[in-house]
Amino acid sequence: MTRISAIAASVVAALGVGAVALYVMMNRSDDVFAACRDGVIAGGGGAIGGPFTLLDQAGRTVTEKDVFTAPSLVYFGYTFCPDICPVDNARNAQAVDILEELGYEANPVFITVDPARDTPEVMADYAQYMHPRMIGLTGTEEQVKAAATAYRVYYQKQPSDGEYYLMNHTTMTYLVLPGHGFVDFFRRDLTAEQVAERAACFLDAA
Repeated sequence: MTRISAIAASVVAALGVGAVALYVMMNRSDDVFAACRDGVIAGGGGAIGGPFTLLDQAGRTVTEKDVFTAPSLVYFGYTFCPDICPVDNARNAQAVDILEELGYEANPVFITVDPARDTPEVMADYAQYMHPRMIGLTGTEEQVKAAATAYRVYYQKQPSDGEYYLMNHTTMTYLVLPGHGFVDFFRRDLTAEQVAERAACFLDAA
């Protein structure tokens, strides 16, 4: 992804997700996680997240109930992403390890926005490289679109004349807790330590 395209995609994604989160914040008065938030963005309330049906890296059909059996850091991207996705997924994997050191169990989850190239086999190799507990998810174009829509994820294929192409996409990481669903999201400028610290607050409050 070119620098300009990456910046533009990130800005669009941030504005879109931020608008949804602000709406949720203004319509909730019983947020048990209020103390864990950064004071600007709130989540929960069902505005982000929801049911989906996808394929895991073993080719099995799974739903959100199968995937979110533990606290999860969820990221939408694609394996051919040359820069942003590897960095963000590595950050999330490190945050999961930090949480484990603090006594919390969590999983990194990677959902592709490029199912045409990201087969279960490709996702399996990528997920194993990133973290032994990473869950890689793909599916049909329709299934991926439904999951992305549920999480308010923007993605779009860049014009290309060949098989090699790039994807613009949202670069937020979503924190999903069993029994609660989506509770907040983390910007990509946060460090692994910062993500782990904030996630731990949510886990304690849950």
